Amino acid sequence: MKILIIGGTNFISPPVIHRIVAMGHEVTVFHRGQTHADLPSGVDHIYGNRQNLRDFQAEFEQISPQVVLDAIAYTVQDARTLMSTFKGIAQRVVVISSGDVYRAYDVLRGVESEPLEPVPITETSPLRQHLYPYQDFPERPLHVPADYEKILVERVVMGDPELPGTILRLPMVYGPGDPLHRLFPYVKRMDEQRPAIVLAQRFAQWRGVWGYVENVAAAIALAITDDRATGQVYNIAEAEFPTEAERIRRIGQVAGWTGEVVIASPSLMPDSWSLPYNLEQHWVVDSTRIRQELGYVEPVLLVEALKRTIEWERSHLPETISPEAAPELLNYDTEDAILAQLAAIRSL
Repeated sequence: MKILIIGGTNFISPPVIHRIVAMGHEVTVFHRGQTHADLPSGVDHIYGNRQNLRDFQAEFEQISPQVVLDAIAYTVQDARTLMSTFKGIAQRVVVISSGDVYRAYDVLRGVESEPLEPVPITETSPLRQHLYPYQDFPERPLHVPADYEKILVERVVMGDPELPGTILRLPMVYGPGDPLHRLFPYVKRMDEQRPAIVLAQRFAQWRGVWGYVENVAAAIALAITDDRATGQVYNIAEAEFPTEAERIRRIGQVAGWTGEVVIASPSLMPDSWSLPYNLEQHWVVDSTRIRQELGYVEPVLLVEALKRTIEWERSHLPETISPEAAPELLNYDTEDAILAQLAAIRSL
C-alpha cells in the first residue's frame, strides 16, 4: 500500500512511519523540512507548507497514495483543503483528532457545569457545543492556531461522500519526544529524592486519558492499513484509568523513587496551587471499539513504556516547563510548608 503522511516529523508521526514501513508499506512524507526525524531508509519526502497543499497536486497524483494520513489538520480550512486536494487521488483519508472534542472537556475546563458527563466516554458521547477551545488562551498548547477546532475538522472529513475518512481521537500522549515533557516534573522530583510529592485531594483522585506514544502509533498504523476503519471514528487510549495519585506512584516505582505521594485537604493548599478545572469531571475514554474492530493491542506494556519515557526525560531536560506539566510541583518551599503542616496535624 502507498501511504502519504502530511506532517510526519514530529513526536507521534515518526513511530507511525516506522511501524507502517515495517509492515511493508511505501511511505511518502509531506513536510516543511524544518524538523529532523529519524525515519526509515526508503521513505520519500516532499517539501512544502500544508497551506499550499493544492500546489502539489501533480506530485500527489504521481505518487497516487491509497491512504493519506493528515497529522496536522487543525482548522476547518485545513480539512477543506485536504479533501479538495486528494479527491480523485486517494481512496481514503485518516485524520488525527483529539479527545478534546467531547463535552466532558468543556465541563472539565469549567466552560459548562452541570451535569457531569458519565465516563468512560465513548465515540457516541456528546461533543462540545462551544467551538474554538483555545481561542482565548494566552499560550495555546503546542502553538496551535486560534481557530483550532477538531470538531469542524471531523465534520468536513466525515461529510464528504466522495472521499471516505477515518477519525482518530487521541489522548494525552507521553513518551520519548514529548514536546510538553508531561512526566518531567515528577521525574525531576523523584531523581532529587524528594521525600514526598504533595497533591491536592481532588487532583489526586482525578482520572485522565493517557497513551504511550509507540502504542498510540500502533493504533494509528492499524487504522491506516485496515480498510475496516473506513468511515469510522475511534478513541485511542490506555485501557486502565488510574487516579493521578496512582499514576504518580507507578512512575515512582519505575523510577526507583522511595518517597510517597501525599494527599492534602483543600484547606492546606495555597491558592497558587489551585487548578482552574472542575476535577469532579474525569476525562477518560473507552477504546473498546478499535480493540474489537481492528484487533488493537498495545505492543509496549505500561512498565516498559514508563521506563523508556523516564530514560528519555532524564537525558532531554526541557528549557521551560509547560503549564500543562504541573510546574507548581517544583516549588519545594511551598511543598515543604505543606508537609510541615501535615506533620504538625498528625502529631496532635
